[in-house]
Amino acid sequence: MTTEFLDWPVYGLSRADKRTQLGAQLAALTAHHDAQCVPYRRILHARGWQPAAPQALESLPWLPVRLFKMYELRSVPQDHVFKTLTSSGTTGQAPSRIVLDKPTASFQTTALVRIMQEFLGKARLPMLIIDHPGVVKDRASFSARGAGILGLSNFGRGHVYALNDDMTLNLEAVRAFAQQHAGLPKLMFGFTFMVWQHFLLELEKLGEPLALDDAVLFHSGGWKKLEALAVDNAEFKRRIQASCGALRIHNFYGMVEQVGSVFVECEHGHLHAPAFADVIVRDPLTWSALPAGEQGVIQVLSALPRSYPGHSLLTEDLGTLLGEDDCGCGRLGRYFHVHGRMARAEVRGCSDTHANPSSAPA
Repeated sequence: MTTEFLDWPVYGLSRADKRTQLGAQLAALTAHHDAQCVPYRRILHARGWQPAAPQALESLPWLPVRLFKMYELRSVPQDHVFKTLTSSGTTGQAPSRIVLDKPTASFQTTALVRIMQEFLGKARLPMLIIDHPGVVKDRASFSARGAGILGLSNFGRGHVYALNDDMTLNLEAVRAFAQQHAGLPKLMFGFTFMVWQHFLLELEKLGEPLALDDAVLFHSGGWKKLEALAVDNAEFKRRIQASCGALRIHNFYGMVEQVGSVFVECEHGHLHAPAFADVIVRDPLTWSALPAGEQGVIQVLSALPRSYPGHSLLTEDLGTLLGEDDCGCGRLGRYFHVHGRMARAEVRGCSDTHANPSSAPA
């Protein structure tokens, strides 16, 4: 396996080039995990997978993401484990546990940097984190929220947390941040429901508008609770901009099982696959790959995971492939829409685990 994928243009590979180059990386990763992870090998061989067979992206074997809640799947010796990530778990449901060695952690950091620089540029910006500081205290074993915050923190400086440890709004800190950086580019990050529940609604309740027109807000996760409140992406953006000014807002789709391979929303509201990752939408009855325009179950592919077999995962989310290489924003690659969780799939999301101020952080 090589690391050349880290040098690919993030949104610049055409369909033919990407299928050839990413396909080769993913086939090599499948063979690697087959050799190094005994449970994964058993699954592959039970499904009749043949290492020497040609592998189109659609024919690569996948794992249900739920397996990471049930088993520790790793392709490195225990003494090579550098960091363990955990997803948010619901009552009675174990979280996913993802083991990273140093190379995989480095790949994920580099990939995330390259993606985010496409939207932010290379300068580190003053950063407002819409969470509380305690969520990143244990750097050896992160929750999905902690990992997300730490990853995005690399793009900011002078970090300010918008919330207190009890999840109340630290209005004094938020006001000072807006005033200190008035008229300057700045970065904001938080998980979607946290931004809505603990930041925006509090600002609206207090009647406290903020001048954050030159900011860019990245947010992700927690849409299920907002959908129950009849709040869609357009309404979320409208309300944030009404309270905070004409800031840029980008949702992104990602998961702890494939940290680093994030799918960021462009200016046209479409989620985009970077060069070193991809998305396939599958029919939930036949599991065949669906064409653009048809709703099915999302499969995510990534060239990053070396320490665990997370390079081809079937999620529990429903989505629709919208197109490839032809989005109006000019970025190449597949772009898609996420509809939400499948029926009877447990609620999971980095911010869904904080239902009230007294809950323990994810």
